[in-house]
Amino acid sequence: MVNDERSVPRLEPLTAPEWGDEEYAAFGAMLGLPGDRVPRAGSGHRYDPLNFTVVGLLAHHPELAKAYFAFSAYQLQRSSLPVRWRELAILRVAHRRRSPYEWGQHVKIALEGGITASEIEALGRGNEGFDGVDRLVLEAADELLTDGRLSDGTWAGLNVDLDTHQVTDLIFVVGAYAMLAMAFETWQVQPDPWMSPLPDAS
Repeated sequence: MVNDERSVPRLEPLTAPEWGDEEYAAFGAMLGLPGDRVPRAGSGHRYDPLNFTVVGLLAHHPELAKAYFAFSAYQLQRSSLPVRWRELAILRVAHRRRSPYEWGQHVKIALEGGITASEIEALGRGNEGFDGVDRLVLEAADELLTDGRLSDGTWAGLNVDLDTHQVTDLIFVVGAYAMLAMAFETWQVQPDPWMSPLPDAS
């Protein structure tokens, strides 16, 4: 049996001296800025890369980070999926994939996006506290995580209330955040002290 020391990160974010042109160009793909206009590491700017754990971790691989950050910027800023459904899906991924960092990060985003604390608490217990499209989005996330596909019934239900772009964005947000959760858990990223703790598995 492998004994993981879960409290010991396997990878740490880049330090300020480790940031160079390639790393700034990668972060710029998320900010929509050329690398030479990205705030410098250690500057104290709002977008100082040292403020963002995920940015500093992915920047270990600048070429991959540049591609991923562009995709992430689309999902968080330009996706056709409403913030509520996006964050319900991401929280379900974080809960099912047992990722404390992803859960804590997206509880904050979900609250800012109008999802209530009581709804987040209910989500940790399952789908019973939800109905309508909210329930369908959570069931779709469950199916994608368990079966790797949507059932005919869920596909048909989603296409009543969501358009083709929204259904496609839902599939890709579940897949992307499942992948990110795998990275977080492999790297053993520790949640920040301010983050809401991951509820027990339902």
